[in-house]
Amino acid sequence: MTELMSGDATPRLHLPLLHAGQAQKEVDHNEALALLDLAVQPVVLAIGLDVPPSQPAAGDCWIVGGDPVGDWAGQAHALAGWTVGGWRFVAPRPGMTVWRSTDGLTARYADGAWHIGEVRAATLVLNGQELLGAPQAPIGTPSGGEMIDHQAREALEAVLETLRVHHLIRR
Repeated sequence: MTELMSGDATPRLHLPLLHAGQAQKEVDHNEALALLDLAVQPVVLAIGLDVPPSQPAAGDCWIVGGDPVGDWAGQAHALAGWTVGGWRFVAPRPGMTVWRSTDGLTARYADGAWHIGEVRAATLVLNGQELLGAPQAPIGTPSGGEMIDHQAREALEAVLETLRVHHLIRR
């Protein structure tokens, strides 16, 4: 049997919990809904701001920078959202992912920082076709030989360098 939750807040998102006999339960319930509205499928306008915007609209969200001031003081790296009741904050948890609406990039919180635009995968598959997998052994640059086609060698070296630059093969 599942045990009843105790305490004042949930462990991950710190949503306020209701208690038996509590007066004005709607206050905690509404606060929890406001925090869920920020934390579920979050969309942010910017990442890393230290100064709160001067005229936010209800529902707008940002990722607070590492040295916040004003109303954001003490909320480094948190998800900050403006509501009709003022600022609400959700502390980042490892793996939390947001979408930045200004450029369509995602940001993922890991190792104490937001990583913007990184895609982590073991394999890239498109329409069922594996495109990229783990790096393979290095390919040596051509050298030697008596009959060297200079143009072919330059083209092959350019291909190899492009593959290396894109981290598709190792040096």
